[in-house]
Amino acid sequence: DQNDQQALDNALAQKPKLVLLESPSNPLLRLVDIEEVTKMCHAVGALVAVDNTFLSPALQQPLTLGADIVFHSTTKYINGHSDVVGGVVVAKTEELGEQLAWWANCIGITGSAFDSFLALRGLKTLPVRMKQHQENALQVAEFLKNHDAIDAVYFPGFPEHTGHQIAKKQQYGYGAMLSFEIKGDVEAVEKLFENLELFTLAQSLGGVESLISHPSTMTHAGMTIPDQLEAGITQSLIRVSVGIEDIDDILADLAHGLTQSQL
Repeated sequence: DQNDQQALDNALAQKPKLVLLESPSNPLLRLVDIEEVTKMCHAVGALVAVDNTFLSPALQQPLTLGADIVFHSTTKYINGHSDVVGGVVVAKTEELGEQLAWWANCIGITGSAFDSFLALRGLKTLPVRMKQHQENALQVAEFLKNHDAIDAVYFPGFPEHTGHQIAKKQQYGYGAMLSFEIKGDVEAVEKLFENLELFTLAQSLGGVESLISHPSTMTHAGMTIPDQLEAGITQSLIRVSVGIEDIDDILADLAHGLTQSQL
């Protein structure tokens, strides 16, 4: 936990060569002060790489916060249309970029020409898509926060979120990812999913369509249940990637599904 100062100090005392940051984190939307942690990492000679997938370059730019490397799954917001599998790594210096390019070519992990074309196409609409994604996400978060079937909502746009001030400091918006705890166990989760029509059950994110997933049995299924619980991932946790559909349709779908989940 990079917000645990003692744990971070202990890790940096081992003089790592590279420190990986993820902010916001998947699936609980925990934030890390990229600028402050980067300063501490550089003080022990470590490079810093930041996974910026959840926000895209439109909403957060880690290189301007001191990071050495930023990477994205282009499958997500950068492409934005759920028809590409790819990634991108961006270096702060030309020298580091040349090293990364050499390794990419050497081990054959460069993207195909057509996937690259699709990702570049997606970039053209990234700002306008992110604007609509965020407008919808805020309304979804508020709706869930006030719903009787919900125990908790994790969304950095809420002032009470533990990372809200960090988000205001280093982000250009709060993004369109959120997660929530539904009342009930896995049965309630299953009932919700079975009664949704607009949302697609998938562990991807960042597409124009709204996606919903159950981290415990999908993205984090490789972890044991005790390890999941230690990480804060419960059986009632649900993650949402809010799309750009009409907000009334999104809320109506959630309202119906949540009502059915409690029966």
